[in-house]
Amino acid sequence: MTLGQRLAWDDTVLPFQLDHADIRGRVARLDGVLDAILNQHDYPPAVEVLIAEMALLTALIGQTIKLRWKLSLQLQTTGAVRRIASDYFAPAQEGDPARMRAYASFDRDGVHDGDAFGQLGEGYFALLVDQGQGSTPYQGITPLTGHALGASAEAYFAQSEQLPTRFALGFAKSAGHWRAGGVMLQHMPKASPFARDDATGDDGLLAARDIVHGEDAENWGRANLLLDTVETPELIGPSVSPADLLVRLFHEEGPRVFDTQAVRFGCTCSEERVRNSLSIYSARDIAHMTTEDGVVTADCQFCGAHYRLDPATLGFDSPEAKGELE
Repeated sequence: MTLGQRLAWDDTVLPFQLDHADIRGRVARLDGVLDAILNQHDYPPAVEVLIAEMALLTALIGQTIKLRWKLSLQLQTTGAVRRIASDYFAPAQEGDPARMRAYASFDRDGVHDGDAFGQLGEGYFALLVDQGQGSTPYQGITPLTGHALGASAEAYFAQSEQLPTRFALGFAKSAGHWRAGGVMLQHMPKASPFARDDATGDDGLLAARDIVHGEDAENWGRANLLLDTVETPELIGPSVSPADLLVRLFHEEGPRVFDTQAVRFGCTCSEERVRNSLSIYSARDIAHMTTEDGVVTADCQFCGAHYRLDPATLGFDSPEAKGELE
């Protein structure tokens, strides 16, 4: 089976629970979604790897948010890859697919073919949840740590949420086609979680082992040992379905699966949104933005959409804006 062959479980997230270990999790598979994200731009290979990892984390974490909510993951760094942003838009109603998008900002001259994570430099990992109009978005931030984006996400959950969390991620590219898959484990939260006073994670951050104790620690350690045995071909899934993967890894832990969530590429940009973002500018500001061709242009960083707008219709001095105020 080739990497380019479409499978029934492509672009899905499967939630599950390990009943004997008090652990919940998700299995994510990204195929067409990842191709759509990466084909929007001419990314160097190292940047593609980082975006693939970020997209997998977004799918795995995003499946937990409620309908109509939006989850965003962001990296801001001092390295050649300056920023990576990804969004997960929860379905509008049960049964609809979720939508995802992602992009990276980088210094092309500074990116090399070496270790992808090593090109990030110092920075932070941020998680944001937008519950919709009228609510205050939730935001949590932790420093980049470890040797992969997954390690930073694990540190975030330990430090900010005190939830022991583990990620196993894999990606592969063949003949221009991407395939990615991952597993997320998370210990079920207790009523009153507590942690050690002396954090043992990288850079002085809390780690999962600082949060679980006694029987919980035994269950957590056992599930992690089992996850350590997974191999990349199993994660990306050309021949192993998510349900079969869970049986292979955790058959003695009582895996129980729930409804699969479909995921699709999707962007929320539109000409109306661009106009709204430019409505705060004066006629003088708009004039500075106008090209020699007499138009104002805007590009969506996520999907690459290109907008060409008449400057006379933009800014708070425009006839449209004045009409709204009257």
